[in-house]
Amino acid sequence: MVRSLPAPLPHRPLPPASTVIVPGRGEMFLRDSGGDGQPVLLLHGWMVNADLNWCGAYGALTDAGHRVLAPDHRGHGRGIRSFERFRLADCAADAAALLRELGTGPAVAVGYSMGGTIAQLMARDHPDVVAGIVLSGTSQHFQDEATRRAWKWMWLLRVLLSAAPRRTYASGFRRLGIATDEHGAWWLSEMLRSDARAVAEAGRELGRFDSRPWLRSVSVPSAVVVTAHDRSVSPFNQRELAQALDAEVLETPIDHLEVTDRADEYNPALLQAVAAVARRAAPAR
Repeated sequence: MVRSLPAPLPHRPLPPASTVIVPGRGEMFLRDSGGDGQPVLLLHGWMVNADLNWCGAYGALTDAGHRVLAPDHRGHGRGIRSFERFRLADCAADAAALLRELGTGPAVAVGYSMGGTIAQLMARDHPDVVAGIVLSGTSQHFQDEATRRAWKWMWLLRVLLSAAPRRTYASGFRRLGIATDEHGAWWLSEMLRSDARAVAEAGRELGRFDSRPWLRSVSVPSAVVVTAHDRSVSPFNQRELAQALDAEVLETPIDHLEVTDRADEYNPALLQAVAAVARRAAPAR
């Protein structure tokens, strides 16, 4: 039985939230800092939502003068609830339609982990709304043998999350050493917002993703922030991704799940990458 937890309060300031009705797609939950700066679209990773992935970067990007936009992907957090099977291409289309609805003009799409696959698909399928891409903690594929074995258990993850989501997530937190303090309670409460079916299907979709046949055809300005101590997404694969894109490479000495807890170490590389991509994209805007 899961013990009683403190009130789930975010431990960092969050940008204003809104719900944007995107014609033909649904209601999208969005964090939007506002302002007239270069729009930066933050695309979060698998199982989490925008706040859990990006709360450590919101302030730094806003202070640098950017308009920060951070939606929840379908099935994750407060994202679109769809009766269709989860597809990464639909997430890319959702994000592109959101930018068109907001009328922001092309944005720098920043994708972390699963969000990096969505950014790649946006650059391929929706180049009209992409000024450039910054990819981090991600890859061209997730088909190495160890990862492929993990994807085979997505059916069990769906069962566990459907039957006992709070207990399943709490057990995972204990294995990762995440304390059940106010910080941990907020993490747990946010993850419980997601749809178990969509999360499991997203895992299987990641197992099928492979941009190697087409990534070199993507021509938008790009940068890759390598999470150099990453135990979830191989730094070697991250560097291969950068090579395929002929992207600027920056490195930060963090593990995959430390993007918020070690934001002071991660954000300088992120800011440098976004600035480099925005600068290269400026003549075309």
